[in-house]
Amino acid sequence: MSDTRLSVLKTYKLYVGGKFPRSESGRVYEVSDSKGKWLANAPLSSRKDARDAVVAARKAFGAWSGATAYNRGQVLYRVAEMLEGRRDQFAREVADAEGLSKSKAAAVVDAAIDRWVWYAGWTDKIAQVVGGGNPVAGPFFNLSSPEPTGVVAIVAPQESSFLGLVSVLAPVIATGNTAIVVASENSPLPALSLAEVLATSDVPGGVVNVLSGRTAEIATPLAAHQDVNAIDLAGADEVLAKELEIAAADNLKRVLRPQPVDYAETPGTDRLTAFLETKTVWHPTGSLGASGSSY
Repeated sequence: MSDTRLSVLKTYKLYVGGKFPRSESGRVYEVSDSKGKWLANAPLSSRKDARDAVVAARKAFGAWSGATAYNRGQVLYRVAEMLEGRRDQFAREVADAEGLSKSKAAAVVDAAIDRWVWYAGWTDKIAQVVGGGNPVAGPFFNLSSPEPTGVVAIVAPQESSFLGLVSVLAPVIATGNTAIVVASENSPLPALSLAEVLATSDVPGGVVNVLSGRTAEIATPLAAHQDVNAIDLAGADEVLAKELEIAAADNLKRVLRPQPVDYAETPGTDRLTAFLETKTVWHPTGSLGASGSSY
């Protein structure tokens, strides 16, 4: 046998509705590492790809939001399990994307895996933190409970191509929303590889959709889309963020503005609550007797 062989180069694809289509436009763009060395051709998403992703996310929303919080936690934990098995691959991709040493890239991947576990643990606990019974004047039960906002578009962080991505994506789906991710424009490969993990981790098709390409070209139609309920501008610069916020106002989308974040720090619950709505229900307790008791 020959000692030499041709390398099998990976073909990266979009992730929409649980499938891996090429860009509708057929376009690709070159992705290079931190030193300018060519890594791969990534799909260059079009507006049609963005619309298809919204359709897929909306279709998946009912079942995902209706699943028990405990079940969603199991699914997120499964993502962490699958990532653990592909740790070396992601460490290489993160090292190339962000110009990190192998050890630092491995630490980033470990932190991202831990982040999935963190949010998996919060799925059935966040309602206890932000919901509960409210004291009211009258014979009523008054209960507030959190519910997912709906379809959330995410402009992923540009520099933190993997840990940052996981840090903004995991809390969105942990709380029952579905997501359309616009991957880092210059470093989309970790996000596209994450899609392969999601596809084999019990995450239903359409719950997460991953698009790569020109951030402004993809995010603009998502911000203006009438069937997108919220948008996270984490990876948008100041000019683009303002444009997207104006477009989002047309149907009163919930907007999470970009802010300085150290993704290596413990995330807290802010992003869990960012895309939750509060539903309050009143229910009569029955007539109060002379003793002041009811039921």
